[in-house]
Amino acid sequence: MTFLATTAVALGISFVTPALKFDAPKDWVSKTPSSSSRVAEFALPKVAGDPEDASLVVYFFGPTMGGSVQANIDRWVGQMAQPDGKPSAEVAKTKNLTANGLRITIVDVSGTYVAEVSPGSTERYNKPGFRQLAAVIETSEGPYFVKLVGPAATVSRWNESFMTFLGSVRIGGD
Repeated sequence: MTFLATTAVALGISFVTPALKFDAPKDWVSKTPSSSSRVAEFALPKVAGDPEDASLVVYFFGPTMGGSVQANIDRWVGQMAQPDGKPSAEVAKTKNLTANGLRITIVDVSGTYVAEVSPGSTERYNKPGFRQLAAVIETSEGPYFVKLVGPAATVSRWNESFMTFLGSVRIGGD
């Protein structure tokens, strides 16, 4: 399955995004994106014993929006709390790869998911035993952001297909 981002709007200015394409694994359940900044959304079915499915979202905010690679890594790491009170930055793992000429930075961090329920909200999730795999895909027209979050065992189940998904990202072409 291939998805294509064609247009988006940021700050009232229209622009054409690069045609980011990717191949989603057949077992991922495609959902209708819930906002214009979401290029694609998927539910990744839970494993036995986990309370819920994992969620994967691909975001594009425009050529100058969304922040730097490091700012996003730091924000994602900050969305997880460690049961022993240790800073999540001490347990987060970051790696870089290149797929079809695109630089991708990935962060992997587990713990209690404590992100804001919605941007700017004072209400936060409190989901222990979660894992987050997130990536910044750098393109000539601006970064794309991929966030996979869910119960740790479920995210572990989908880790290999997540990496295959990232390896499939490309601009234009088939």
